[in-house]
Amino acid sequence: MSAAPRHFFLVATEESGDRLGADLMRALRMKFGNGMSFSGVGGAAMEQAGLRSLFPAYEIAIVGFVEIARRLRFLLRRIRETADAVIAANPDALIIIDSPDFTHRVARIVRKRAPHIPIINYVSPTVWAWRPGRARAMKTYIDHVLALLPFEPQAHQRLQGPPCTYVGHPLLNRLSDLRPNREDEQRRAEAPPLVLVLPGSRRSEVRRLMPIFGRALAQASATCGPFEIVLPTLPHLENMVRELCTDWLLPPRIVIGEEARYALFRQARAALVKSGTVTLELALSGIPMVAAYKVSPLEAAVARRLITIPTVILANLVIGQRAVPEFLLEHCTAKNLAPALCAIIKEGEARARQIKAFTEIDAIMSTHGVAPSECAAEAVMRLIGEERAAR
Repeated sequence: MSAAPRHFFLVATEESGDRLGADLMRALRMKFGNGMSFSGVGGAAMEQAGLRSLFPAYEIAIVGFVEIARRLRFLLRRIRETADAVIAANPDALIIIDSPDFTHRVARIVRKRAPHIPIINYVSPTVWAWRPGRARAMKTYIDHVLALLPFEPQAHQRLQGPPCTYVGHPLLNRLSDLRPNREDEQRRAEAPPLVLVLPGSRRSEVRRLMPIFGRALAQASATCGPFEIVLPTLPHLENMVRELCTDWLLPPRIVIGEEARYALFRQARAALVKSGTVTLELALSGIPMVAAYKVSPLEAAVARRLITIPTVILANLVIGQRAVPEFLLEHCTAKNLAPALCAIIKEGEARARQIKAFTEIDAIMSTHGVAPSECAAEAVMRLIGEERAAR
């Protein structure tokens, strides 16, 4: 007798979650057959993979306290609509993907009104960094967490959160794009050194960091000699980036497009970068970096009260040591960034320490040759099987 067809309801509201959802859908079909069906909320990638979205995901991809407050009534309506659709579909599981401000509210409603529906959270909230009490609260409405980062299962266990399984980060699919070949290695060693500048993907981040980065690069060049500056950015940010670097003493070469970006990752000698996932990309590529971040005074005051970890640099957290220097909030100044950048451009202890630390990252993040989406699909089907057996 063939197994009954499975139906999953997925909710993803941001581009990164949309890509994860699409990869998961394809992996589930590839490993467990085409009899599966999907419904939910997603973007272009998930729709291309076969999801008919309840409404366009971009409607609720909202960033910032002010915008959330302004559109709160609309967001609450969409949360209710999504929860109603989950309950009506009665799926084998609800899979919420990142965007906890939206997806976890949906999950709580579903758990209250339809407690028999298993709920899987793909991408753990950063309970290990701030508001750790969320982990214990999640246990009341999340059955299992699929984690992108290898230290997250232990963090959930320590914080008394839901059961958690490491399934791998999607960056593991891009190692061939990130790793230099022999010609790339030669360019890394050539003069003038190629320095990447990565000020972020959000307008507020770019606006705050670009002036500081420009001054830091000028000071570093005056101290440690000339280097080539390249700034990869996104099409919708290009005009802003060009305008913000018009007064830089050392104008960067601005590059658009993912292929060109990864080519630079394979050839760069060093990077000046905004804190975030990009630090993990650079570490996987073996590029020493200096990381920085700056927010408004109000946000800084909130962050100081809520952040509970000794480093916010993702590469450092994965490696388990403070290999990458970080300059945050009031410490994010050209005066601090410039000497730190010089120290990793030239040969020496600071550069060697980062490169050595980055050699450990493959073993730490390994999924033993299985693609992260396949690991996630296997975990989903195992959890569904366990749920059915328990009933």
